[in-house]
Amino acid sequence: MMKFIYETIAAWLSSRKESKGKAILIPVCSSSIRNRVTNSSWLSGGAGLLLFLSFSLNSCTKDFEEINTNPNQPLSVQPSLLLRQVIYDYGEQMSYEGFTAGDLLGQYRTALDFNLFDRHDLKSPQLGGNPWPILYTNLRDNEQILRLALDNPTFEVYEGPARILKAYMAGALTDMFGDVPYSEGFQGKDVTVTAAYDNQQDIYLAEDGIFDNLAKGIAAIEGYSGAIPLEGDILFNGDLEGWLRFARSLQIKFLMRTSNVQDNANALQELFDASGYIADNGQNATFDFNSGEPNNFRLARLRIGDFNNFVLSETMHDILTGLNDPRIETLFRPFANSATGNTFNGLLNGIDATQNAAVLADYSLAGTIFRESTGALDANFMTGWETHFLLAEAAERGLINGNAQALYETGVAQAFDYWNTALPADYLSGPGAYGTGNPLENIITQKWIGNIINGYEGWIEYRRTGFPQLKTISASLNNDVIPVRMPYPAEEQALNATNYQVAADKTNGNSIDAPVWWDNE
Repeated sequence: MMKFIYETIAAWLSSRKESKGKAILIPVCSSSIRNRVTNSSWLSGGAGLLLFLSFSLNSCTKDFEEINTNPNQPLSVQPSLLLRQVIYDYGEQMSYEGFTAGDLLGQYRTALDFNLFDRHDLKSPQLGGNPWPILYTNLRDNEQILRLALDNPTFEVYEGPARILKAYMAGALTDMFGDVPYSEGFQGKDVTVTAAYDNQQDIYLAEDGIFDNLAKGIAAIEGYSGAIPLEGDILFNGDLEGWLRFARSLQIKFLMRTSNVQDNANALQELFDASGYIADNGQNATFDFNSGEPNNFRLARLRIGDFNNFVLSETMHDILTGLNDPRIETLFRPFANSATGNTFNGLLNGIDATQNAAVLADYSLAGTIFRESTGALDANFMTGWETHFLLAEAAERGLINGNAQALYETGVAQAFDYWNTALPADYLSGPGAYGTGNPLENIITQKWIGNIINGYEGWIEYRRTGFPQLKTISASLNNDVIPVRMPYPAEEQALNATNYQVAADKTNGNSIDAPVWWDNE
């Protein structure tokens, strides 16, 4: 390096013929360069060049950090900015994933083309189907919020929300993939691409796991006595009570998710008796999309061809029409060839578009709320209706002492209200009645309907419960078997080969048919 600087100065001086008789000031910060320059023949000879070298022993270090710091690019990010970014980015991206991929696995919609994912080739995401980087990016950024809160008393108010978000997003991650990098998985600047995979059971039950972070998040909020408000909160506008309700609803959700592999009855009963969870739509953990850019739902910004690729599925059509459910008019449109203007038609999932091209005009597109009027759409984290359906299931299965029918009917009414659809007066006494057929199937089916575009929730709950009864798809690339986990992405095999191989061996070669921990009864 010194030789390079020395030679550069020499070349520069040699080229400065016009400097004859002039003084040149050169700040030099290295003593070795200074000595070599002062002993140089540049200072002698018949040229008569008078060279003054301005040497400063401290010029390389004095005020170096201040001079070389960009004032427009702060070295640390305020937790309020990170919190808003994490909530919005996760909600926006997972809503898009829900529409383009999660709803294909859950059989709400089917794809006319670019549909390898719809045919269950899950290693080939096309318009959607790659939640891994979304989850890890936001878990990493959320971990930075948590570190700031733990290291700096000024940011103490952010600890509770950060722990609750960590539990929420970690749950989504592990419920899709099973064992994943967790304890070493999102450590920000300290992260290694060769992170070990944690067992799903530990991700749920161990210290700093899902249940532990929910409990610690609640304790942090209840113990907070500072005056600094929570800023950047687009879920609850800084209302810490909202975060407490969110956390308790998540406790109910994850207790039900793991209820097939452990006894969670006492914990569920305590939460039900104490209430304090999300009880109605006014308390939902959601944020609104706008009708115009930049914060409208992404399908409104994509080209019309991408939007038109997704139509009503045969599964969703049969369920909604069988229930005489008017939400079909909110969630979908009459197909273009309809003679009455009020007919809906669904397509069986997973067609082979190369052999059997479907005609768009024969099927119902997604409703206007997903493109033209996205201001009526929410990014859904947790709701009162989902909480009531979870409690209704718990009551129906005897895990809590509660009125399953009343909880179910409250959930249905709130789900209709959430989707801006009037609940027919006879809906709860007709095909949608609690006691018609299998009450447990009715509960899960109603929750499934409400969870459209909510990431991969409909598919995850189908894997846990077997409801609603999904169909065998048209041209399966997975031997007519509905997948029960997402595969690890190819990047993991390339960048984290040793740890990936351990996880792949536990899932029969990264098979999408290998059940996760809570799915093993």
